[in-house]
Amino acid sequence: MPQPHDHCDHLPGEHCPGDHDHAPRLVPPPLSLYVHLPWCVRKCPYCDFNSHAAKGELPFEAYIDALIRDLDQDLPLVWGRVVSSVFFGGGTPSLFPPEAIDRFLQAASARLRFAPNLEVTLETNPGTAEHGRFDRYRAAGVNRISFGIQTFNDEALKRLGRIHDSGEAERAVKLAQDAGYDNFNIDLMYALPQQTLAQAEHDLERAFALQPTHLSHYQLTLEPNTVFFAKPPQGIPDEDSAWDIQEHCQRMLAEAGYAQYEVSAYAKPGRQSQHNLNYWRFGDYLGIGAGAHGKISSGAEEHVLRRWKHKHPQTFMDTAGSAASIGGDDVIDAPRLPFEYMLNLLRLHEGFTLKDFESRTGLERAAIATPLQAAIARGWMTLDGDHARPTELGRRFTNDVVELFLP
Repeated sequence: MPQPHDHCDHLPGEHCPGDHDHAPRLVPPPLSLYVHLPWCVRKCPYCDFNSHAAKGELPFEAYIDALIRDLDQDLPLVWGRVVSSVFFGGGTPSLFPPEAIDRFLQAASARLRFAPNLEVTLETNPGTAEHGRFDRYRAAGVNRISFGIQTFNDEALKRLGRIHDSGEAERAVKLAQDAGYDNFNIDLMYALPQQTLAQAEHDLERAFALQPTHLSHYQLTLEPNTVFFAKPPQGIPDEDSAWDIQEHCQRMLAEAGYAQYEVSAYAKPGRQSQHNLNYWRFGDYLGIGAGAHGKISSGAEEHVLRRWKHKHPQTFMDTAGSAASIGGDDVIDAPRLPFEYMLNLLRLHEGFTLKDFESRTGLERAAIATPLQAAIARGWMTLDGDHARPTELGRRFTNDVVELFLP
């Protein structure tokens, strides 16, 4: 059970007289830039992202023009702040030629303050990798690649609607390595239709052989508005089988030197995704591009704003830079902030400090005292001084823990 503070009879997490001389103030956290490139060769049946199958020649130049107008429109939200990471997501960003990526990064660096050790990630479909492109992406400033491989089983790749096979996946990684990339992620999915434990194990062994610095290992889920949701494929492992695969693969990842730091993210020491860490730590990010979402904290106005852009690429290009491109603005009110904060932080093994909660939300720690104590009582979280962490049990029931913080 939590013990009272030495100097008063309040439980940990509650405000004690003398803890603070002043009410907490919202302090803008680190800032990232997310850039959405919405086209792909073919829409995968499990994908619920804002992606659109390419039809004919893609308007690369016109889209980059629209991204720059979109960025100009959002700049007043982040004047003077330093950008710590850039992430090109999609869709399939590697459909865009390196020259287009270079032009956007040049324009962005002229408008924003880029950190000296800026992490710039480009999501890549192995089916779009070509000899020479990685050299040019690297010259443009991309220093981290995320490969959407999903599995090394060719039959499973067909069932998932992927455009590459396992051989192309391995060749794509080696092309990037030849171009000098030593920091890259491999996306793998498990609990695939008709997948056995041995097949999931084989996927990891093939991935380890390529020596990625980071692995995303996540369960296939049937999301609404996808083909798989409307027509579920045969042979998806049941909950118990999926859990067996997850536990076995987690042991394999740990033995291979990949530390789990988030629900589905594993990294070699010092190679965590800085961009995703900023998301999960309730950091700020500008969302640029069709359907992109952003989150910006304003210290002056003491509020957190979520902004998103229109999803359809043509609508976005037609309206970028004007108010008509904004799909919506939502200022998160105080009652919702604890839930929004926990939705991110409780994905991380490291947890959070109460001081960080106050600076990221502008709320007193008392705002989460009751649900925090409930989580501790159920064995889902621990509180050591100022530091709250999910337990192993809590990580198994992340959604239940987060729900405690609903307004």
